[in-house]
Amino acid sequence: MAFNDDEKPPASNVGSTKGLVTITTPTYSKDAAALTADEVTAVVELNATSSTAVREGLDLVVVLDVSGSMRGEKLQSMKRAMQFVIMKLTPVDRLSVVSFSSSATRHCPLRSVTQQAQTDLKAIVDGLVANGGTNIKAGLDTALAVIAGRATTKARTPNVFLMSDGQQTDGDARQVDPGNVAVYTFGFGKDADHALLSDIAKKSPGGTFNSVPDGGNVSAPFSQLLGGLLTIVAQDVQLTLTPKTDDPRDLDTMTVAPGTDYTQTTDGDGVITIKFGTLFSGETRKVAVNFTLLESSDTDDYDAPLAEAQHSYTVQGAVQNQTPQDILINRTANPPAEDAVSGKARTVLAEMARRQHAGAIGEAREMADGKKLEDARYKLSDAQNALEDIVLNDGEKLVGMLRAELQQLLDLMETQELYEAEGRPYALASETSHGRQRYAARGGDMDAVRLFATPRMDTYLEQAKKFEEDPTAPLPSADDDVKEEMAANPIAAISAPIAFYIRVAIQALQEIEQLVAPSTK
Repeated sequence: MAFNDDEKPPASNVGSTKGLVTITTPTYSKDAAALTADEVTAVVELNATSSTAVREGLDLVVVLDVSGSMRGEKLQSMKRAMQFVIMKLTPVDRLSVVSFSSSATRHCPLRSVTQQAQTDLKAIVDGLVANGGTNIKAGLDTALAVIAGRATTKARTPNVFLMSDGQQTDGDARQVDPGNVAVYTFGFGKDADHALLSDIAKKSPGGTFNSVPDGGNVSAPFSQLLGGLLTIVAQDVQLTLTPKTDDPRDLDTMTVAPGTDYTQTTDGDGVITIKFGTLFSGETRKVAVNFTLLESSDTDDYDAPLAEAQHSYTVQGAVQNQTPQDILINRTANPPAEDAVSGKARTVLAEMARRQHAGAIGEAREMADGKKLEDARYKLSDAQNALEDIVLNDGEKLVGMLRAELQQLLDLMETQELYEAEGRPYALASETSHGRQRYAARGGDMDAVRLFATPRMDTYLEQAKKFEEDPTAPLPSADDDVKEEMAANPIAAISAPIAFYIRVAIQALQEIEQLVAPSTK
């Protein structure tokens, strides 16, 4: 299956590509390590710029379930959600519509979303009719063929929205390899195969599974992911961690802590590479690294080099390799007591607690899937108690959302029937959200748990609510959203490159200082 008939869109916004993704100074689980053999965890954080002045063009293929079970309000809700999507896109973006029931149909190639294309695309969606079985694999295969056949790919990001409300009746969608295409899946209602849709999303780079309960509207979860996809500031984002093995040597071992779901490789020299895929404006990726330290032969305090962190990304078709940064830990004969950690150290402990929290949700889901509902509830209650031990200066918002997430899941585990209808999809969405550090709609109250949501997502959620109330009201385009953001913060577009050049200057001064200063070790 090959198409190769995608329309050529205008170029996306071009501007400075410097500083769109940056590394913050690593934070540690303790303020200093001992001179004796010791262990420490460092969190390396990648941050995407908050500006949306420069973004990659969006190539979106929506794969819509039009099987017989979608008749009635489900189909109408899906159509309203698609109207929202179409109205938000701009000529820089391209959209293709694929529907599936017993087989799949591509209704149009990737079209640049001009005003005329919007009219045509709305007519395509309005004309969809529900009938037949549920061949999810056929729909996904067709969408990936559309993307594989693109003639224009530079500075463009390929993405798929896959929505279904039922169990697959033909083929096995788990066998489909999405390659480098992000697939965002939406389970609509209690009869959807949520586990399958979650597995599909996890096989793709950066994709998430999203839950839409029976009676819920699709506009809100669609809008959230669209708010991210229309603000992609970098592709192929990756972090390389190179262990310091110079003589004298402080580092014994270096490993990445579990709790995230990214592609990770380690070469023969112990160099770890982590691939994140795309980053939305305002998104953050935290990598926790465990270091085991050897006993030091020194008797005085000093900064021990443990590793070198370097990140890279692609934007506007060009690879940006950033300046490496050293990961250093102060070693001292008198390290602070464990109960005397600073605010920075507490943020690391909070991140590790969040990962344990996500792990507890996964364990509870497996228990509930095995009909051990009481054990699952005990596991979630234990996780709630663990959150009480987190002491933060400015992290109450995070802890509040984690508590709300656990409470919602506990409520959805009151009975096995309720769990299977709503609790399982809620848990699966939570797991992919934590694993990818990316927002996913969990179902239920979308205002209570906004983990990993970006400012544009918050804006689009409010727009989607108003749209559901009155679909005929005017809706600002993505270009209008950028203009509003720029008006509210005029220096946002230049803040990232300015900060980049300041960091480069500081690093240069530090390197000069090291060259002229006498060695302290």
